[in-house]
Amino acid sequence: MRFRLRARWGLTVATVALMAVAGCGNGNDVDGDLTNDWAAMAPATGFVPAAQTCHLSNFAVFGPRATYEEVDCAVAHRIETVYVGEYTAAAAAAVDPPTGNTAGARAAYQTCDDRTTQYVGGRWRDARLWIGVTHPSPAAWAGGARWFRCDVVELDSIEDDGALIQRSGTLKGVLATAVNTLALTCYAIELDAAGAIAAMPPADCATKHNGEFVGVWNAPVGAAYPKGDTAWEEFHSGCRKLTADYVGVPDDADLQYRTGVVSLPGNTDVWTQGDHGVRCYLWLDKAALIGSLKGKGTKALPVQYK
Repeated sequence: MRFRLRARWGLTVATVALMAVAGCGNGNDVDGDLTNDWAAMAPATGFVPAAQTCHLSNFAVFGPRATYEEVDCAVAHRIETVYVGEYTAAAAAAVDPPTGNTAGARAAYQTCDDRTTQYVGGRWRDARLWIGVTHPSPAAWAGGARWFRCDVVELDSIEDDGALIQRSGTLKGVLATAVNTLALTCYAIELDAAGAIAAMPPADCATKHNGEFVGVWNAPVGAAYPKGDTAWEEFHSGCRKLTADYVGVPDDADLQYRTGVVSLPGNTDVWTQGDHGVRCYLWLDKAALIGSLKGKGTKALPVQYK
C-alpha cells in the first residue's frame, strides 16, 4: 500500500508541475503559449561519408552506413577516401544510384580521377594504384542520399588480377615524395607455355629485367574494350608510339622489330565508366636489361630481328 501511495503522489506532483508550466497559474513568465519561444528544429539530414579518411573494409560499389568504419590512416587499412562529391541535376533525379556507363556514373568517375591525381601528388596510373567510386545503397538513395565517394587503393601488382593490399600510412602526396615505392618502373615478365604473359613481378631497374613502364596511352573516345587481335593491335600501336618517345627511337616500320609491348587497360567495369587509360610497357622477351632505357636511343634499343 505504501508503494501505491508513493506512486499516486508522484503523479499528482507531476500533474501540478505540468499545470504550472502550461499557464494554469498566474506566474509573471507564463503566457500560455508553449511554442512561441522555441527555436525551430533543424531539418533531418542523412549520413554523408567524410573525405580524407581510411577504412578497413574492401572496396564496394555501394557503401551502406552499417558497414562504414573510419580508422586512423596509420593503422593497417585497405581503402582511402580522397573526396566526397554530390550528384546533381539529371543524375540526382534518377530512380537508382548512377552506375555502369550512365552519364552520371561517368561524370563521377572523371571527378574521382582528377581528384585522386591531385590528392596523391601525381598521375595515379603511373603507380600501383586503382580507384573506384562508391555510391549510397539503393535504400539510402531512395531516402534522399546523393553523395558519391572517391576511393583509392594500393595494389600488389599492376596485372589484371592485381590484389588490393593492406597498407599503413596515407596516400596523400605519396607520388610527390623523393622516395616513391609505388611508381611503375621495371619488370621481369614471364610467359606461360602458350606464350601468354604469366606474371609481371617488379624488378629493380639496376638488376636484370626485360620490361619497363613507358607511360599511359589514352584510347580514343568511343573505343570499345579490346577483343580479338585486330582490336588489340590498335592498343599495341598506341603503346609502341609511347615507347618510341620514351626511349628516343623513330616511330617507323622498324619499331616493331626493336621491341615488343605490353598493353594493360583497366577492367571492363572501369572502362564503361570512361577509364580508357592503357598502361604501356616495352618488352624484350629474352633480354637481360640493366638500367632504364629512357632516352637511351637506337644504340640501346637496336633492331632485334627483321
